[in-house]
Amino acid sequence: MNKLRLGVNIDHVATVRQARGGSHPSPLRAAMMAAAAGADGITAHLREDRRHISDHDIEALRLELRIPLNLEMAATEEMKRIALEHLPHACCIVPENRQERTTEGGIDAVGQFDRLKPIVTELVEAGIRVSMFIEPDKAQLEASRKLGAPVVELHTGAYSEAKGAEQQRLLKKCEEAAAFGASLGLEIHAGHGLSYENVQPIAAIPQIKELNIGHYLIGEAIFVGLEGSIRRMRQLMDEARGK
Repeated sequence: MNKLRLGVNIDHVATVRQARGGSHPSPLRAAMMAAAAGADGITAHLREDRRHISDHDIEALRLELRIPLNLEMAATEEMKRIALEHLPHACCIVPENRQERTTEGGIDAVGQFDRLKPIVTELVEAGIRVSMFIEPDKAQLEASRKLGAPVVELHTGAYSEAKGAEQQRLLKKCEEAAAFGASLGLEIHAGHGLSYENVQPIAAIPQIKELNIGHYLIGEAIFVGLEGSIRRMRQLMDEARGK
């Protein structure tokens, strides 16, 4: 079986912490529990407004984690500096809007190519695995490859929110994008909005090597615990990949 990696996004542990201030609950503790439950990596988004994950969180995660840390970041000079200081295993470049509740779509690798190129180049030269969070679109895949990013993460938000025939259409779009991206030599990841109910068709796409899932797992942990929510997601992913 070609095992599919699971990256667990811990941002919303920090969101709960921010509701009251202080230090509880700890994103680092959540990350360590996720690793023990079978996560293959940890994702954390350090936003420009620091609305949940903090600089201290990134420092602590980088020092304490024994599995890869994936830093989600906007393409800014400040975030590039932080990434080069901490040297996480990976950086996923995402669009960022201060009014959004969560990342609302993929970054425009085509339209922002000239701005993105020097940032991607510096991160890659520092030994960081750079991924571009993009829509499942051929032009975006081609631009990501030309930027020099070795990885793309396909935005599955529209697929996750759709129903019936529309969801099947968007699934096919993800399948075609994954195949095309792999033919370009890109490593294919996917994420956003994935749940127990919709993860298996995405997990079954053979070119996809990693899924990054956060909000659903943290929400489900309220009912079954973080270990239980991750183990169930891991089971569903393994079942899908084994078919």
